[in-house]
Amino acid sequence: MPKFAANLSFLFTDVPFPERFQRAAAAGFKGVEYLSPYDWPAHDIAEWLRASDLEQVLFNCAAGDWTAGERGLTCLPQRQGEFAESIEQPLDYALVLDCERVHCLAGLRPAGVGEAELEATYIANLRFAADRFATIGATVTIEPINSRIDMPGYWLDDVAKGFRLLEAVDRSNVKLQYDIYHAQIIAGDLARTLEANIHRIGHIQIADNPGRHEPGTGEINYPFLFDLLDRLGYDGWVGCEYKPLTTTEAGLGWLPR
Repeated sequence: MPKFAANLSFLFTDVPFPERFQRAAAAGFKGVEYLSPYDWPAHDIAEWLRASDLEQVLFNCAAGDWTAGERGLTCLPQRQGEFAESIEQPLDYALVLDCERVHCLAGLRPAGVGEAELEATYIANLRFAADRFATIGATVTIEPINSRIDMPGYWLDDVAKGFRLLEAVDRSNVKLQYDIYHAQIIAGDLARTLEANIHRIGHIQIADNPGRHEPGTGEINYPFLFDLLDRLGYDGWVGCEYKPLTTTEAGLGWLPR
């Protein structure tokens, strides 16, 4: 059975963020992930992890001004200097939290910029990030996110494009973050995609579709996919990035199964 990590930006949200670590551990999780750690000192988070005996699995690099609608900087040609500066904070957090992977959000497609320039910027920025994170032995992930429902205008909104960009970036510590919920909306064909590309996938996330709720509430056959991951020898983490239909604990019936 895969290793499951609780996404604390989605689960246990009825309590303040620091209290979610103990709740995740009590529910049986061994790892945690979340969107962003930067509102809390890294050493405080490290203490919450230690107290709960949890592993820090993943978090996002800086995404720009999230409250203003920004969703990453990696593809934005006019902000390469800002992107380079923004890498230092997640690098420091990853070191303190002993986190082996971070996600670089691509950003929204800017008006009036050609595809070739966006792609060249994205590749250059990812190479820079990969080289910086290689100094601490960490992996950078890229995640195709559907632009039809959840993130309109997102530039990296195609799974095949994500795998193609991995080849162009050409860094061994850059992997695809395969969110099965987004992948189902973008293209489907989940099992064959996993079978063909498991060696290029550095992290997996789950939610059911439609609704982005817990496994078993929608159309995705998660027991089949979890068995497939075992057969493929996937030894990475599976992040539970879903919105509980009621409460987090009430929706965890799928986990022991």
